[in-house]
Amino acid sequence: MEKFNFGHINIASVTLSVAIGAMAAYFNILLVPLIVLMAVMIIDYFTGMVSAKREGKLSSRVGVLGIIKKVGYLALVGVGVVVDYLLTSALAQIGIKSGMPNIFGLMVIIWLIINELISILENLGEIGVPMPPFLVSAIKTLKGKVDE
Repeated sequence: MEKFNFGHINIASVTLSVAIGAMAAYFNILLVPLIVLMAVMIIDYFTGMVSAKREGKLSSRVGVLGIIKKVGYLALVGVGVVVDYLLTSALAQIGIKSGMPNIFGLMVIIWLIINELISILENLGEIGVPMPPFLVSAIKTLKGKVDE
């Protein structure tokens, strides 16, 4: 019997790839919004670092707290997904088929994306990037609508 030699393949990266693939298959409707959320979280983190550096307030402690906050966002999405699962399961038990099985997870993701966009605009403003008023207004209006 021939032994397999994985050589340079990192088991952690393979495991992560399999986990991401499984999540993508399970959360198909949430995949694109989740990717957008992760992208805006990364942009917000880096614009926040640039803003802090420019103001002379760059701190590794604050940076770590920012990362912990972003991980908390993902946990919040997880809570929304669990609520969706519980509601869908409960409705299925009484014979009602839910037409939108991921509504809470999706609402949480959208709310977080809008919050991140507002934070990015604030960071860019502090860096000195001119902000088109219509964009700031549109994002704040979106936030108000989602909060309602």
